[in-house]
Amino acid sequence: MSLFFAPIIFIGLIILFASFFVVKQETAAIIERFGKFQAVKHSGLHLKLPIIDQIAKRLNLRIQQLDVIIDTKTLDNVFIRMKVSVQYQVIRNQVGDAYYRLENPENQITSFVFDVVRAEVPKLKLDDVFVRKDDVAIAVKSELQEAMNSYGYDIIKALVTDIDPDEQVKHAMNRINAAEREKTAAEYESEAQRIRIVAVAKAEAESKKLQGQGIADQRREIAKGLQESVGMLNSVNIKPQEASALIVVTQHYDTLQSIGANNRSNLVLLPNSPTAASSMLNDLVVSMAASQKIDDAIG
Repeated sequence: MSLFFAPIIFIGLIILFASFFVVKQETAAIIERFGKFQAVKHSGLHLKLPIIDQIAKRLNLRIQQLDVIIDTKTLDNVFIRMKVSVQYQVIRNQVGDAYYRLENPENQITSFVFDVVRAEVPKLKLDDVFVRKDDVAIAVKSELQEAMNSYGYDIIKALVTDIDPDEQVKHAMNRINAAEREKTAAEYESEAQRIRIVAVAKAEAESKKLQGQGIADQRREIAKGLQESVGMLNSVNIKPQEASALIVVTQHYDTLQSIGANNRSNLVLLPNSPTAASSMLNDLVVSMAASQKIDDAIG
């Protein structure tokens, strides 16, 4: 008798255990009875009618991400490849719609993303696409939100995560940026050069001014020295003409001595004969005597 009931008890235990099922956290189980929707069970331990009720699908309620790659072109006819990342989630109280109304939600989202991006990007130039990529993402989210809510999906966020122009276009953009930076650097360098030239010119002008003042002061002191020398010679009964001639000759010899002290000097003094100083002295004395006679005759 016990052998007769043993299979029945075993089958009963199997059916009993089959009546219980567990749904994990952030998951929803769709229960069907004879192929018809019966209920949605969320996380925890649940009971169903064995054989009659079946778990048709377990849906993930966590936020999921779908990356969509789109090839499109801009207003200035530049072909680019964009990557749009869509974050979506099954609405908890619309799990039945999310399962039964859409066969493949990823394909549906991809189609909407393609439609929006290829409608928005051709309105923008390439540079504007980089600047206004957030506007494109907002347009994608707005379109998807309106379309997917009725199917039981909530669009959390849409992000334009990559904009990749054609390789030749990227090289051209890099060359433009490099040329622009070189132009800016050249402008700064030219300005610095101008500032240096102005500074040098100002310094040179100041130097010339100081040099002129130095020469004027030097000549003034020389004149004072000559005046004092002539006065001293006059005090020992030497005529002014002879004193002046003597001073000139003395300066002549001082010049020769200065030239001889510098072995690298390329100065040539004319006249340079040995009798030049004597001739110069005689000429000066005669010239001054003649000048004195003219002054006396006029006086």
